Amino acid sequence: MKVLLGIGGSEDSFRALERTVDRARAAGDDIVVAVVENPDTDRSHEEVTERVRSVVDEADIEVEVRHIEGDPGSQIVEIAEREGFDQIVLGGGHTSPMGKITLGNIAEFVLLNAKTTVTLVR
Repeated sequence: MKVLLGIGGSEDSFRALERTVDRARAAGDDIVVAVVENPDTDRSHEEVTERVRSVVDEADIEVEVRHIEGDPGSQIVEIAEREGFDQIVLGGGHTSPMGKITLGNIAEFVLLNAKTTVTLVR
């Protein structure tokens, strides 16, 4: 399976990275990691990329890492459609005190606009 993982530096996105890498190691998925600007984190592209490299090196798999400029949600959707990805994986979603799931702007945009299957890791 060809998987596009959007990662912006949140802890949720790093959980999505670890789960996606575990699945790729077991199933042989091809992963492209799209490092995007996330206004909800202070981590730089370099810090996020370094953590991605650390996780994939430990798992002994190959991934392609891209730094994505522009609106993160629309860029992820566009890349997935243009390049024929089978799945988009994102981290996100928190349960509010009232029990409702709240999504960040990037995850919400991708979930509402992608024609590709989207997996949200919480």
